[in-house]
Amino acid sequence: MPQFEKRSDLIGYRFVAQNSAPAAQSAKKTRQGASAAPSAGFFIGYLLESRVESRAESRGLPFLKATLPEFVVFCFVEPPGGRFHRRLVSEADSLMRRTAEYIRWLTHRLPRFELFPDEHAALIRHVPIQEWPPERIDHYARNFLIETLAWLVRSALVRRLPSEIAPSHPAPKSRAAGQ
Repeated sequence: MPQFEKRSDLIGYRFVAQNSAPAAQSAKKTRQGASAAPSAGFFIGYLLESRVESRAESRGLPFLKATLPEFVVFCFVEPPGGRFHRRLVSEADSLMRRTAEYIRWLTHRLPRFELFPDEHAALIRHVPIQEWPPERIDHYARNFLIETLAWLVRSALVRRLPSEIAPSHPAPKSRAAGQ
C-alpha cells in the first residue's frame, strides 16, 4: 500500500516492500541507526529541499547534486550502515550494485540511475522539473515515472526486494523428509 509522505524536503509516496518493518511514524519514536528494524522499498515524488536539519535527525538527500525542485524515484534501504543495508547495498555483489550495473547497461540517455552505497536512498533517478515546460510537468513526470519503473521491473528489483528482506530462517523440514 502506498503511504503518502509530506515533509519539508520530500512530497510523494513511499512503497514499503513486503516483509519490511513498518515505516516509523515519528523521528521521536524511532532512533535511526544500526539497531533500527530493517525496511526497504521505493519512494516516488518530488525533492523540495536537499537537506533538512531537525533536533532528532538530519534528513534529506544532501549527497545528491540536485537542482531543486526535482522529480525523484529511489529505492531506500534502512537503516544505513546496518547489517541489512550492507548486505543489500554496500557489499561488492549486493542486489543494489548488480541492479545498478544492469540498469546502466539498459539506459542510453540521461538521467541515469545513481548508486549511493552509504545512504538510505541507495538507488536513485532524478530530474530537475525546470527542464520541463510548466504546462507539461504532469505529463513529463508520468513519462519519467513509467520509464523508470519499467527499468526497475525489468531488472527484477521490484520482485527480488521482498524476498531479500524475508527473514533468513531455514525452512521447516517436512514430515515426509524426516521419515
